[in-house]
Amino acid sequence: MIAVVTDSTCDLHPDTARAFGLHVVPLHVLLGGRSFLDWQDLDPDAVYDHQRGGGDVTTQPASQAAFEDLYRELLATHDGIVSIHLSAHLSATAEHARQAALALKAGDRVQVVDSGLASLGLAETVIAARETVQAGGDLQAALKTVRTLQAELLAEFTMPSLEYLRRGGRLSRTQEVLGNMLGMRPVLRFEEGRLRAVRRVRASGALRDILGQLEAQFGRDPVAVTIGHAGRDPGRIAELKTAMKASNLNVARGRVQLLGPVIGAHVGPGTYGLLARPYAG
Repeated sequence: MIAVVTDSTCDLHPDTARAFGLHVVPLHVLLGGRSFLDWQDLDPDAVYDHQRGGGDVTTQPASQAAFEDLYRELLATHDGIVSIHLSAHLSATAEHARQAALALKAGDRVQVVDSGLASLGLAETVIAARETVQAGGDLQAALKTVRTLQAELLAEFTMPSLEYLRRGGRLSRTQEVLGNMLGMRPVLRFEEGRLRAVRRVRASGALRDILGQLEAQFGRDPVAVTIGHAGRDPGRIAELKTAMKASNLNVARGRVQLLGPVIGAHVGPGTYGLLARPYAG
């Protein structure tokens, strides 16, 4: 038996993660002078409401102790663990996982993977690893699935407001004002583990632009797609689903998920992302 572990920045609701058979270690969200466990103690919309009111939100990585506790429990009942986490360029979480495995002297039984991703990409990676294990794959098969998906998937994000990037130090106040005046927004994707602005587009055309990138990469090949949105906005989510269905993508499987408290703390309400990856059935 192989256990699949990840962290809460996969942005799978705890009930969804349990249904997939995943084990999730939460990061921490600091809001209003209190510390909350990501997704467990705090709903994503509480973060967005706090941000809209002008409040600041910060985050902290999952602790080494939390990983040690979970690994110790799982190693008592499983042959091995594949532990897949958000990019090490964004958080010390993956490093804390590695330190936990070393502290337990787990050897090859615990394989810690820096996915180089977060949110939608991390979720799709851990789901695929779990499906490999459920189909009878061993630890090496799960690792191969992760490496393949890291190379094959494409996920891009954009946001309606530049305010939260500026608050997080990723934009200057001048850049924020200029971007808002011109109606331009960055399109972001992960490259070599870093979240980079790969294009700047008109806000009104960002959705069509991102869909165009997915169409160019995958053509008419069957794909699994995911839509992610920061906040429960049924109208906007329906709009994103309609645009995906009307695209030229050959959608064989689709999911919708919220961006969680930790991710939302850095990108703000209204941010959305689209992901596609090859789907073999």
